[in-house]
Amino acid sequence: MSFDAKPFLQTLANKPGVYRMYDSKGDLLYVGKAKSLKNRVASYFNNRGLNAKTQALVLRIASVEVSITGSETEALLLEQNLIKKNKPPYNILLKDDKSYPYIYLSAHEFPLLSSARGKRHKEGQYFGPYPSATAVKESLNFLQRLFRLRNCVDSYFQHRSRPCLQHQIGRCSAPCVGLIDKERYGADIQHARMFLQGKNQDLILDLQGQMERAASALLFEEAARVRDQISYLRKVQEQQSIDAQYGDVDVIAIAQGLGMTAVHVANVRQGRMLGSRSYYPRLNMDESPSAALSAFISQFYLVMSHDICDEIITSERIEDERFIQRVFSQQRGKPVKVSHAVRAQRMRWLELAKENATEALRLKSADKQHRKAQYLALKEALALAEIPSRMECFDISHSHGEATVASCVVFNQDGPLKSEYRKFNIEGLEPGDDYGAMQQALTRRFKKVQVGKMPQLLLIDGGKGQVNIALKVLEALQISDIQVLGVSKGATRKAGMEVLIFAGRSFVLELASPALHIIQQIRDESHRFAISGHRARRAKSRGRSLLQDIAGIGPKRRKELLKFFGDAGQVTAASVTEIAKVPGISRQLAQQIYQALHA
Repeated sequence: MSFDAKPFLQTLANKPGVYRMYDSKGDLLYVGKAKSLKNRVASYFNNRGLNAKTQALVLRIASVEVSITGSETEALLLEQNLIKKNKPPYNILLKDDKSYPYIYLSAHEFPLLSSARGKRHKEGQYFGPYPSATAVKESLNFLQRLFRLRNCVDSYFQHRSRPCLQHQIGRCSAPCVGLIDKERYGADIQHARMFLQGKNQDLILDLQGQMERAASALLFEEAARVRDQISYLRKVQEQQSIDAQYGDVDVIAIAQGLGMTAVHVANVRQGRMLGSRSYYPRLNMDESPSAALSAFISQFYLVMSHDICDEIITSERIEDERFIQRVFSQQRGKPVKVSHAVRAQRMRWLELAKENATEALRLKSADKQHRKAQYLALKEALALAEIPSRMECFDISHSHGEATVASCVVFNQDGPLKSEYRKFNIEGLEPGDDYGAMQQALTRRFKKVQVGKMPQLLLIDGGKGQVNIALKVLEALQISDIQVLGVSKGATRKAGMEVLIFAGRSFVLELASPALHIIQQIRDESHRFAISGHRARRAKSRGRSLLQDIAGIGPKRRKELLKFFGDAGQVTAASVTEIAKVPGISRQLAQQIYQALHA
């Protein structure tokens, strides 16, 4: 059913708002904002100057709905909320599996410095965002080595009776057992805070004063320790090749070509380049870099909720630059500057971001071509009618039947689709029943399969037995259009010697076969994901304290026991007489605890 645009356009108001386009099934195709709804929606149906993507969109439109807003700013915010909620296929889709990591300084009497992701709801102070978990880890290692800050969680900190290994190797000042007072530890925390805020020169001056005071008081060992800190700091500053005296800046550069788009975002905080990250948004290649970058920035900050910083530098002059600047300033509650023509240090940051965007595009293109060759080889090796648009692989992981977990990883023609990975906790089976575990996982996966989410090729990590289980499950669920490929390790159990089971026959591919390489990659990813799920489940079950299962031992007495002995292992090693010395524990209860721990 084609959409009759003429009568609809006659009723549209010449006001700002949001329009939503739907297909004949009622599925949302596209969400857009407009300063004038009438003029903007009419532009889709004038048949002049439309790019290929827009023409394809118009052919699918069955209905259009609009929402009038009070201003263009409200229209932009509503548009981004609808995109985030509905993910329309014709809008730019910016995928991001994880939020940015931060360094978190707790509000404890002896604060903990650690990494954090997600919503920042804990009381304390956050530094960042950092472009990757690796950048956070390196910063934390540096700060703990330099200022000897604790890295243990509060529950562990509260129950220590002697210094841990971190103190013995010189990476913690052991505030848990009173080897450093609150004031001195607070000074170390302040120095770490200054470093994270980019106040390196102030930090060095402060440390120099501390060194001189220690030398004047004849505390030569302390003075030597502070001297080494200053030396280490200066060395790190020399290695920080990209530095400046100003700025919380995001530098965003775009590169287009080879049928793809790469956007590189570099994060500068307090003049220090914390790192960068490349994105590959799905964009219409007919769009100008300016329009593409404008769409990316709106989603990056308003949909993905990244922090808006003082200044955003772009490689192109984005559409509605002043409007975007005004909206971001309103969202942040502070002035935000959006600029593209910069000089001096900012220009060097921008040139570096452009270079990284170009390189990211080149690498992505090379990877795409390599993957395409692998998929074509897979199609030929299995004699498939076409390249599978979706593949899923299942694997089972357990330790002698304990904490069995099944994994399901998903690959499309662009590679792993991590947002659709799934884990299945296997229950109600005999330990070590891999066939039963595979049957349970496949049944749970396919009994409520969604339209459009059906794989064309199902990989099973296992031999003929597991493959037969998969075929029986699909037959029982009346699913006939999925082909099953078994990947057995073979007699030698060596990589490259896998035996493939497909369409009733077993065969081995050559070691150099691109088809074998993609099969191995999918199988290994499924194996990795299953093991990670199994280990997490096992750790959770084993992490439960034995004291929690003893009758008469509530949270208060459990806390007293841990405080007295340090950890649950020491409680288990203690005698009845020693347990009875704990405040609130009678001799009879001590005997009961001892018997429960040694049953």
